[in-house]
Amino acid sequence: MRVDVPFLPTMARILHFPETNVRTYVRGESGEPGVYFWSLEASALVSVLTARLTYQVPYFWAAMTIDRDGPVRRYRSERYWPKPKGASSDVEVTIGAPFGPDEATDLDRFLTARWALYGDLGPWLTYATMFHEPWPLHHATVERCDDQLVQAAGLARPTGDPLVHYSPGVSVRCGWPSISRSRAR
Repeated sequence: MRVDVPFLPTMARILHFPETNVRTYVRGESGEPGVYFWSLEASALVSVLTARLTYQVPYFWAAMTIDRDGPVRRYRSERYWPKPKGASSDVEVTIGAPFGPDEATDLDRFLTARWALYGDLGPWLTYATMFHEPWPLHHATVERCDDQLVQAAGLARPTGDPLVHYSPGVSVRCGWPSISRSRAR
């Protein structure tokens, strides 16, 4: 993750950091496709606290590394705060060829064309618009996956083979959060 704030100098030690998330894909009241995060691990405490307060998303402070060795990426994370402390993830993937121009399926687009971020503020659902280009996708293969983050979020351990994509990334702008609706009905 690289957070760059306009009109401020680059603060790489604080605002450029590894991040891993557990999320689900949703549509809001307006039908806008978005992501709802169960957890986001990040190695920058300032960013964790800021995101928790402003966007109401469950960021967790963690020791994180990304090792790059040719087409292999190894992502490691161990949670510091808040609980459950020690929840960890150790995942290794091999990056394959980029997707061809017409290769992305409807499912690929559904999983990567998310234009909103949803969070929780007590009984209310928060909403922020996301602005980014389509993600450039590559095929990828999981070589190893030792993950505790899904279960630490209170979800069942996934079964079956994972669906894996890799992207070198895109620039994302996030709008200010607003209240979408009350959860109490």
